[in-house]
Amino acid sequence: GAEAVARSAEAGAEARFVAGGTDLLVAMKQGTQAPRRLVALSDVAELRGIGDSPDGGLDIGAGEPLADLAHHAALEEIAPALAQGCARVGHPQIRAMGTLGGNVCLDVRCHFVNRPAPWREALGGCLKTDGPHCRSVIGATRCTAALSGDTIAPLVALNSSARLLGPDGPRTVPVQALRLRDGRDPLGLRPHELVLSLHVPAPPADVRRRSAYHKWAPRRAVDFPLVSVALVVDTDAEARLVQLRVAVAALGPQPRVVAGLDAFRGERLTPNVASAAADLVHARCHPLPNLLFDAAYRRELLRVLVHRQLLAWAH
Repeated sequence: GAEAVARSAEAGAEARFVAGGTDLLVAMKQGTQAPRRLVALSDVAELRGIGDSPDGGLDIGAGEPLADLAHHAALEEIAPALAQGCARVGHPQIRAMGTLGGNVCLDVRCHFVNRPAPWREALGGCLKTDGPHCRSVIGATRCTAALSGDTIAPLVALNSSARLLGPDGPRTVPVQALRLRDGRDPLGLRPHELVLSLHVPAPPADVRRRSAYHKWAPRRAVDFPLVSVALVVDTDAEARLVQLRVAVAALGPQPRVVAGLDAFRGERLTPNVASAAADLVHARCHPLPNLLFDAAYRRELLRVLVHRQLLAWAH
């Protein structure tokens, strides 16, 4: 890890890290990224491995292939939402090459910017591609392109953190803090900083934890999510809610934890509670018109996906 960081720092602003390359190489072909130096991470042993952490959770190397994580027994036991998110990325070839760290750092997308360069240039570009205006949300002062990684909502819902290494040394930040509000520069990484591993904490010893991830896209494979939501439910010995946590992505450049769900703490997860919680998620979430399909339709789908999963867990 330290050598990769040093190589990147030597190359300066023209350098980018590349692991599986499933996002960066496509972006280079589209002309939305144009690094002159690539620092390959495929042989960095420090980025591999899955192990138990002192708190009973999991430490996952950022270079672990998504295909391996999608069916990893320990991950399916402790954090099935994350395993499900890994399983929903792209197609088998993408999952075989793509890494967890790469998916966490995935670039944002919208129906304007992810087009061939000549198409964008003919219309004058956009905020992300050196143009004066956002072409998706009229009047927007920052790029509104949407978060597109399937693993981010599960990691945020599970309150995960990322271990980073940069020229100034290591640091640890919540995964949610890695994603910023402006799609022009959506990563909260310092220059030449590398994601080494992701930490998924264990649930408290006295609760039963269930988690799930749901994605909606027009096709069952290959597509990036147009709706992306992860749910975590902790219940006590009497089947009362200790925590109900819902994280959503694909609404904008940042993931969001839906506020207000603490109101259900202490209640049993009944069909009525499932319906009320889904309604609250619907009320708090407002997809932007920056992706294909009507924003109101995607908002309603978010309600449906949350309601169905909570009903499946309800008593």
